[in-house]
Amino acid sequence: MKRLWCWRCQQEMPMLDEVEFAEVARLYGGAFRTTPPGQHSVNERFAPVTLAYERMTGCVGCHPNAVMHHRISMYGPPCTACGKPLRTPQARYCAACGSTR
Repeated sequence: MKRLWCWRCQQEMPMLDEVEFAEVARLYGGAFRTTPPGQHSVNERFAPVTLAYERMTGCVGCHPNAVMHHRISMYGPPCTACGKPLRTPQARYCAACGSTR
C-alpha cells in the first residue's frame, strides 16, 4: 500500500500493490457471480470489497468502484515539476501542471 494522488477522488488515497489488488479484484468479481442482480443492494453485494480495502488501508467508506482504480500500477511516475503521479505509465505530460515528461 502506498498513498498517491487519485484523479477520480481528487485527493491522496491509499493505492494497492499487485498482491493486495489481486485479492480485492477476486472479491469484486465474486460480487457479480454470487448474488442474482436485484436481490441485494450494491453496498451489500460489494461489502467484501469495501471491507478488504478498509482492512488493508484503514480507509473507511470507499466506494467499491473507486477501490478498483486505487492500484499503484495504473499510475505513472511522479511529475518532475509538481510531484503528482502521471495518470498512466505511458503519459507524456502531467495533467495537473502541463509539464512534459
